[in-house]
Amino acid sequence: MPKSPAEILLEKADKKSNSSTGWFSSSSTKWEEAGDLYQQAANSFRLEKQFKAAGDAFAREAECREKCNELNDAANAWWNAAKAYKKDDPRLAIQALGCTIAHLTKAGRFRQAADREKEIGQIYQHELNDIAKACDSFQRAAEWYDQEDAAATASACRKDAADLCAEVENYRGAIQLYEMVVSYALKSNLTKYSVKDYWLRSGLCALAMKDVGKAQRDIEVFKSKDVTFSSTRECKFLEDICALVTEGDEQAFTTAVFEYDQVVKLDNWKTGILLKIKRSLKDEVDIL
Repeated sequence: MPKSPAEILLEKADKKSNSSTGWFSSSSTKWEEAGDLYQQAANSFRLEKQFKAAGDAFAREAECREKCNELNDAANAWWNAAKAYKKDDPRLAIQALGCTIAHLTKAGRFRQAADREKEIGQIYQHELNDIAKACDSFQRAAEWYDQEDAAATASACRKDAADLCAEVENYRGAIQLYEMVVSYALKSNLTKYSVKDYWLRSGLCALAMKDVGKAQRDIEVFKSKDVTFSSTRECKFLEDICALVTEGDEQAFTTAVFEYDQVVKLDNWKTGILLKIKRSLKDEVDIL
């Protein structure tokens, strides 16, 4: 079977990288030329939809760029490797993104590093279903976005992290993150309208960890921070279900959730945590 164009280019790249340096050429030139050939091979593999092979070739390109100290090009090659690997092997994509991030942070390019760390979080969340690691990556990305004065993007990452913390029942961690998201949202009239949803989520987390007292105390704190909160459906709903959890009234709780859903459609996250709260109604709750 004849070799494909990509395989021919890969052989040329391997031959160049394994060659000895001649009298009239430098080691740096050798690695530059090999890197160019690996890049060409990788792009050819992409055309052939051989994404694992493309990722491997981009990784070899990155190694060549590192050997001739072209670190910006190395970071870009690792990123290209990650994009190719994502098609077939998410774990290799994460490894390649980690190499990209190492170069970006060393160069002080934390905004780009945050973008790549966010990608890692998305792969953990959607491809590998590793919620705890996804949460860690989103929080790390948020810290780097903060350093680059990208407060809105940092807040969005923390909101994603908070939702995921709750999914793995790290409710205290989720509440702390929602508090940080609210602190940002209250600073602007453009984002202030969204705090009622974050406060509802925070209150549901308190109920999910069977701490009705905290949920009730937090409602009063929320009202003090935004006087409009007390008139919202979210506040009324949270107050109602706090009372029903205290009473252990499962039927009334179910009715309250149904009626709220008829007015404000519950998303999957809220539905999931409300089911957890409902299942815990027969257990003892802390009302102090």
